Amino acid sequence: MNRDLLRDLYAAVCAALLVSAAVLVGRAIQHRNGSLHVDWPPLLASWDPHVGPGTPAAVIVAALVVAYGPSLAARLTWRPLLLAVWGAGMAWTWSLALVDGWHRGVAEQLTTRNEYLRAVGHFHDIPAALRDFTRHILIDSPDNWGAHVAGHPPGATLTFVLLDRVGLGGGGWAGTWCITVGTTAAVAVLVAVRALADESLARRAAPFLVLAPAAVWVGTSADGYFAAVAAWAVALLALAVRGPRPTLYGLCSGLLFGLTVYLSYGLTLMAVVAGAVLLLGRGSSRRPLVFALAGFVVVPALFTVAGFDWWEAYRLLVTRYHQGAGGVRPYGYWVWANLACTVLIVGPATVAGVRRAVLRLRHGGGRSRGSPRPWSQWSDRGDLRLCLLVLSALLALLLADLSGMSKAETERIWLPFAAWLLPACAFVTGARGWLVGQAVLALLLNHLLLTGW
Repeated sequence: MNRDLLRDLYAAVCAALLVSAAVLVGRAIQHRNGSLHVDWPPLLASWDPHVGPGTPAAVIVAALVVAYGPSLAARLTWRPLLLAVWGAGMAWTWSLALVDGWHRGVAEQLTTRNEYLRAVGHFHDIPAALRDFTRHILIDSPDNWGAHVAGHPPGATLTFVLLDRVGLGGGGWAGTWCITVGTTAAVAVLVAVRALADESLARRAAPFLVLAPAAVWVGTSADGYFAAVAAWAVALLALAVRGPRPTLYGLCSGLLFGLTVYLSYGLTLMAVVAGAVLLLGRGSSRRPLVFALAGFVVVPALFTVAGFDWWEAYRLLVTRYHQGAGGVRPYGYWVWANLACTVLIVGPATVAGVRRAVLRLRHGGGRSRGSPRPWSQWSDRGDLRLCLLVLSALLALLLADLSGMSKAETERIWLPFAAWLLPACAFVTGARGWLVGQAVLALLLNHLLLTGW
C-alpha cells in the first residue's frame, strides 16, 4: 500500500472517529437534558432498522456504478456522460427514498406541520401574502408560520405554491420536484469543474457525484432543490468567465444567485464560492461580473416591489431561531458535531479527497525556495484550480458553522455546500474501493435510521 493511500485511510478513520464521538457525546447530552432536540445525534433521525421497496434497486444501482461508473465516465462523450450522471443519480436517489416506501419516503415528507406545503393555502393572494409574510415569523405572532416556512425567505414556499397552481399540488409532486431538480446538481458541478479545471478531473469525479451519501437527504428535502439552484448559479458563472458567452451566462447566473438567496438566507455564503470562480476567471471576470450583478438584482427587486423585506425578515428569523430549538441547542456541541454530519453526507472518499486538495494547494501555490510562487505560475494547472473551488466551499461551510445559525440538521441544510466538496474525490486513487465505501455508508444510513427527510 503506497503512503498516500495509507494517509487517505488515516483521514477516513479520523473522520469516522469524529462521527463516533458526535454519536456518543450527543447521546449522553440528549439523555441528560434533551437539549439537542434530535433522537439520534448528530442526525435528526431515529434508530429504525428496516428494508423497503427501494432496497433491491439501491443495491443494484450501487453495484452497477461501482462496477461500470469509472470506465463509462472515462469513455462516454461529454453530453451523454452528463445525462448518464443525472439518470444514475436519480435512480440512486429514488431507490434510497423508496427504502422508506412511497408515502413515508416521498409523499409525506413535505407535508408535516413544519414543512412548506402546510402554508400553500395561505398564498391565494400571492402579493398580499408576501406583504404580510414577516408578520407571521415570530412564534408569538398570530398564525405563525411553521419552522421551515418561517426559517426561509418566501421563494422556497412560493415554489410549492406555483406547483400547486399548475396542477402539481400535494406531497407526491413536491417530493418528485425536489428529487428531479435536486439530482441535477451533480450535472452542474461537472459542468463547472470542466470549465474551471479540467475535463479529465470532472470525469474522475462523476461516479462519486452519483453515489454521494447526500442522496439520502436529497430524496426528499427541499434543500436538495436549493442545492441544485445554487449549483447551477455557480456553473453558469463558471461558463461565463471561462466560456464564449459571458453576457448570457453571466446574466443567467445572476438570476439564479438572486433566486438562491430568496430560497435560503444561509445561501448568501455561496458568495464565497462565486468569488473563487471569479478569481479563477482572472482578467476575463469583469464583464461576466457586471452582467451577473445585473441579473442578481432582478429577483430581490421583484420581491421588494411585492412588499417583502428580506433584511427585516432575516432579523425576525434570528429572533425566531432563538425562540425555538436553536436557542436551546448547545453551540459547544454542534460547532463540531455539525462537521460530523458533513462527513456523513459527503462520505469517506470526499474526506480523503479534501485532504489531498489541501496538500496540493499548499505545495502547488506555496513557497518555492523561500519565495511565494506567482499566481500565474500555478493557476493554469487544472488540479490546483479544482482545489481552490473545493476549498472555497469548505470555507463557506465553516463560516456557516461558526455563525451558530446552523445548529443541527446540517445534513440537509449544508447540501448546497457539500455538493462542491464532492469533486475532491477526483484526487483519490483506487476509485472502485472508495465508491464501495460511499455506497455502503449511504445504504447503512438509509436502512438503519429513519431520517427526518
